[in-house]
Amino acid sequence: MKCSLSLVGFVSPGKVVRRVGHPMSKKQAGFSLIELLIVVAIILIVAAIAIPNLMASRMAANEASAVQSIRTVQSSETAYAITYPTSGFSATLADLGDGGASPCVASSTQACLIDPILASGTKSGYIFTWLGDGLTPSISYTINGDPAARGSSGRRSFFTNYPGVIRYNATAPATVADPTI
Repeated sequence: MKCSLSLVGFVSPGKVVRRVGHPMSKKQAGFSLIELLIVVAIILIVAAIAIPNLMASRMAANEASAVQSIRTVQSSETAYAITYPTSGFSATLADLGDGGASPCVASSTQACLIDPILASGTKSGYIFTWLGDGLTPSISYTINGDPAARGSSGRRSFFTNYPGVIRYNATAPATVADPTI
């Protein structure tokens, strides 16, 4: 029996058998399931490392914004008391804002000293509470800045009063007895 090798395949008496390529030598058109799962696992690991750092950075930025907002309110209260000496400090936090007017015309009930977002009492994940002494002219005030969701929008609460010293507390609303920043 004579066998010969040709380009078509193996020739045997009476039959032509076509040669099929080895199963591992096929050209693949895409990625295998294992390759895709490995890529997804790597992405999830990177995300698990990055997301806590992102949250910590966001909370730090919110805290910095809260401290700056308290400083802005302090400066605005001083300007308000100088501008309206018969009123002293403002009666509400909203009195320091623009009242939604454009252009803003300053008065004792809309002093145009702070932006409307801060005047509303909520900014960058913090809630600001302004409390006056109720006197006319007003001679003192307190401001608290507390995270809207402690541990999510911020960790620390802040407090200040007329002398202008900013204090913080990491577990509860800050008071005059807490340490300074």
